[in-house]
Amino acid sequence: MTKASWKLSSVRPSLGSLRHSSAITPIVRAKFCSVHQNSTFNRHTLVFSSGQRPAPTLRSTGIAVFCRAASSMPVAESDRERLIQHLLVPAEKLTLLLELQRQTQQGSDLSDLATEHSICPSKKDGGMLGWVRKGQMVSEFQEAAFNAPLNKIIRVKTKFGWHLVQSLSEREAAFLQDIQPEELRTLLQDPGFLEEAQLVDVREPNEISIAAIEGFKAYPLSQFGQWGPQIAAVLDSSKDTYLLCHHGVRSLQAGQWLQTQGFRRLYNVAGGIHQYSLRADKDIPTY
Repeated sequence: MTKASWKLSSVRPSLGSLRHSSAITPIVRAKFCSVHQNSTFNRHTLVFSSGQRPAPTLRSTGIAVFCRAASSMPVAESDRERLIQHLLVPAEKLTLLLELQRQTQQGSDLSDLATEHSICPSKKDGGMLGWVRKGQMVSEFQEAAFNAPLNKIIRVKTKFGWHLVQSLSEREAAFLQDIQPEELRTLLQDPGFLEEAQLVDVREPNEISIAAIEGFKAYPLSQFGQWGPQIAAVLDSSKDTYLLCHHGVRSLQAGQWLQTQGFRRLYNVAGGIHQYSLRADKDIPTY
């Protein structure tokens, strides 16, 4: 396998790391961005970093370096996204950065240099940030990431320090959007919909025993270590996938992780099963 293909195929960030990356949506980031004010993607999801982990709990570590604050972060501005890798050193270490850039020009791999020298938590993944879109990064980093030719390493300074940034690939952006309970109710009444769509409930078994929507299959977040690594074999990433939890937060987090696994069309049930019960099907109990 070539070095380039290794980089592309190895981007498998953990669900927990999503909160600290730039790939998260504004809704989720607003809930968690206060954790790491000094990191690049201040958000609870989109700049995904890391390999599979058994517990998808939100952590206070991870790629939190380049995202804008929740209060000012706009919806993604582009239907294109890029696979980004970077290295970060403190602002006062420009000499070190120039030396590292020289080493990349002589054939050194950015992954190895990031692992050894970067101060971003993504160092454990060779500096991989995952797939990101415009509007999810501070402006200087975004300009470098999206304006540079693919596979060209660019030097850029942000308020976090000096970066070496490389865009490895570009593709049409996946989407993750809300679906209202009433809309879902209408779709569920169509037998053809149940044959084509994938319905994912990320709540815990005790919750599902209290209230459930017919057709949804259980993928509890507490068991992420079991189903996460097998997700590509269990679900079809090309199909419309609908996500459900109690109030819509856990399912949104799961959806953002699924985007990093290649799922292209994701729908999060707004307000979760709680709002579905109140607004679409009162026969389903609340809890």
